[in-house]
Amino acid sequence: VTTGSAVSEMVDALDGLPTEPPSIYMDLEGAPLSRYDTISILQIHVHPTKTIYLIDVQSLGEKCFSTPGKCLKTLRDILKSPLIPKVFFDVRSDSDALFALFTITLDGVLDLQLMEFATRSVLRKRFVRSLTSCVMNDSPLSSAKKSSWKSVKEQGRLLFTPKSGGSYEVLNERPLRQDILRYCAQDVSVMPVLWSVYDSKITQEWKQKVVVASRDRV
Repeated sequence: VTTGSAVSEMVDALDGLPTEPPSIYMDLEGAPLSRYDTISILQIHVHPTKTIYLIDVQSLGEKCFSTPGKCLKTLRDILKSPLIPKVFFDVRSDSDALFALFTITLDGVLDLQLMEFATRSVLRKRFVRSLTSCVMNDSPLSSAKKSSWKSVKEQGRLLFTPKSGGSYEVLNERPLRQDILRYCAQDVSVMPVLWSVYDSKITQEWKQKVVVASRDRV
């Protein structure tokens, strides 16, 4: 998504989606992602249509949040709505960057990392897990698909992680490299299946705790 008209079409596609189970799964990438740096890409997976949007925040800036669709809503409205559930995996850095850089206060957030934590027995509730750990241990993907997913993850990290000899600036290159496109897309694409796994295990009491704890992370 690189133009205002594309943003408008996307917003219309996000409007009026089913809320149970959640339809919208999100992630952000930055160079690096923080309140002091930038947001390069915002990824959205729309589960009912199996559509993935990679929004070029680096190029569009405020336009990607303020351009309305025919529904007269904007992406900012969707992000701030308590009535539209948005699933993130560890929302803390994403929320911090959105607020600091674009004054967007997220609402309606459900944190998948906390959902996983809530499904564990009391004796195993010590530390939260990474998305990679969740995918490799909990997702119903085949061994081959898990291996491919992990490989894409590692290739992307090698390109943009300074400790691995990479540079965050690859996230701001245009056009984006194919390895980075795959990296950005695959995290949100796997979230719905993990949601289903954890939703089938979680009790109603813990589900409410996740809602509250997710709000506290924003």
